[in-house]
Amino acid sequence: MAKKLIYGKPSGFFDTFDRRPGITHSTHYCPGCGHGVLHKLIAEAVADLGMLDKTIFICPVGCSVFGYYYFNMASISVPHGRAPAVATGLVRSNPDCFVISYQGDGDLGAIGFNEFIQAANRGENMAVFFVNNGVYGMTGGQLAPTTLPGQKTLTSPYGRSVENEGYPLKVCEMVAALDSPVYVERTAVTSPKNIRAARAALRKALTYMKEKKGFSLVEFLSGCPVNMKRSAKDTDEWIEKNVIPYFPVKCFKDIANERKPKQSPVGIYDKEKVKDSLLATEKIHPSDESELPVPDIKGELRIKCAGFGGQGILSLGMLIAEAGHLQNLKASWLPSYGPEMRGGTANCSVVLSREAVGSPLVKTADVVLAMNQPSIDKFSPDLRDGGILIYDSVNIKFDNPGKCNVYSLDASMIAKDVIGDVRCANSVMLGAFCEIIRSIDEKSFISSITNNFRGKEKVISMNIKAFQEGRKAVRK
Repeated sequence: MAKKLIYGKPSGFFDTFDRRPGITHSTHYCPGCGHGVLHKLIAEAVADLGMLDKTIFICPVGCSVFGYYYFNMASISVPHGRAPAVATGLVRSNPDCFVISYQGDGDLGAIGFNEFIQAANRGENMAVFFVNNGVYGMTGGQLAPTTLPGQKTLTSPYGRSVENEGYPLKVCEMVAALDSPVYVERTAVTSPKNIRAARAALRKALTYMKEKKGFSLVEFLSGCPVNMKRSAKDTDEWIEKNVIPYFPVKCFKDIANERKPKQSPVGIYDKEKVKDSLLATEKIHPSDESELPVPDIKGELRIKCAGFGGQGILSLGMLIAEAGHLQNLKASWLPSYGPEMRGGTANCSVVLSREAVGSPLVKTADVVLAMNQPSIDKFSPDLRDGGILIYDSVNIKFDNPGKCNVYSLDASMIAKDVIGDVRCANSVMLGAFCEIIRSIDEKSFISSITNNFRGKEKVISMNIKAFQEGRKAVRK
């Protein structure tokens, strides 16, 4: 006769916790800790809702970081505060999975609050279970974002001062004010009545996630008897008397029935379509590969482009890097710029190589392209002996010390007078570079310009003309 199981562990738990070193029949949580109660509710709900095979439990640094010891489901331990970011990646890459982000008040409310609030605002299809015990539990009971006014902790021995530390963060109220979240509720795990309400809220959040309705947040007011220096019973009573009046237990938002299931973008997996999306519209290889062999560059060509912000310095470097890449060279591009939108300094390092690029940094340059005086003063000393210096003579005065090959051209004037737009001066410099170096074909540069300004035919035409004018200027 088959035995009927009357009471046992939820199938969301392992039968024994073999992943836990040493003791395998119980959790590592302290007596009276709310995590144990909440873990049981989660394990039971995920199993009852038939979600075990597709659920991923994310536990960041904190008391629950070893959650993967216990749950019979996929689990990921993540850095402090980063659970919503990891959850977003999982949901976006695998829309059919169900992700639980399980976070404490320090992790969610302080260290990872930006990741959390941005995920909520985007309406990611996930369930966030927020365990609020008012302290940093794992590290000894320090002041947390949700510590009550006047509450004593390890780092607030005289009690939380609202003048100094501000008021506690009311997370549910903040999230409910956002448009995207569909369900926000605060519960507690301090009494049988509250635990039943917490169980219902948790299941509702999981159901909405299963239905792909979007972002749900359930906050659980919980005790930390060890750090509060109270018994489990006294801790629950203290929460009922002091915490719940400040953090009211209620549903703040439930609009899932008004929302349609979230539709995820359909991935593109066809090889040719992916190539068409990523590569230049004017492909110069492989059809033209015989005309454009790998350039005769010995070792590496290390290039520094520099000038003011707004002169297109970073674009100049990118165009050079892409032109090299289109001719089957390995290429790297490393930008450096100040905080100013216009007028600040900007430079970038470009490395072209027949082999893998070891480092994108350019400390000793083979070529320097300078478009203002500070740049030539700063980077011309970095040229190797016999290196090439190309500069815009409209903006620069330079006395050649004789250690390098110097080419000057009125790039800004050509762009203004011939092209009609001084912003094309960087393409004039690009043409000069092409004509001087000669190891990279003209077609590669033109294709690079076309790809960079894709869809802007007038801009493409102007920059190609500027490129050709730069080549002519150097020939003169």
